[in-house]
Order: sequence, then C-alpha cells, then structure tokens
Amino acid sequence: MGQPTRLYSKGRFLGFQRGKRTQHESTALLQLENVNAKEETDFYTGKRVAYLYRAPTAKNGSHVRCIWGRITRPHGNSGIVRAKFRHNLPPRAMGASVRVMLYPSNI
Repeated sequence: MGQPTRLYSKGRFLGFQRGKRTQHESTALLQLENVNAKEETDFYTGKRVAYLYRAPTAKNGSHVRCIWGRITRPHGNSGIVRAKFRHNLPPRAMGASVRVMLYPSNI
C-alpha cells in the first residue's frame, strides 16, 4: 500500500460577496490553492465544496459536521471564485479552510 491520496484541493473562505454597503450572505468568496488567474478557475466551476467544523454535541457519534456547497463562477481576475452553500456559512468561518472536491469531473 502506498501513500494515502488526497481527493480534494484546499481553499480558504474569505468572506461574502458584498457591495459598498450591503453584504450578500448567500454567496461566499473562496481563494483556491495554487489558483491565481481567472482562466485557471474554469476547471473548478461546478465542483463541490465542503466546510467541515466541530460541534460541541455529537450527532451519530461524531462531533464533526459539514456544510456542502458548489462553485458557481469566478470573481474578479485574481483566481477568487464564488460559491453557494446549502446553508449560508457562519461568520466565524471567515478565514477557515474548505475542501474543494475534484468531482463532478467535466473533463
């Protein structure tokens, strides 16, 4: 048996999409690992995203819970992407890491 293979790419939750005075919590902004240009985000569009966090009480024998989302489109020209989650991410998640699953594949 070889080394375990990681089936996801890392990302970071930067904050919510916003204007000058309003913030849209339904759209999260993510910085993906090793993605620095708008053209490089095409591969990740449609991929699923998981935000994992620890809860104080256990459910089904585990304290770890997950909020699922999907990358929708690029945001700007520097490799930031927009994502929509089933439930909006909590504000305490800003700066936290997310997992970008490498499926569904569009190759």
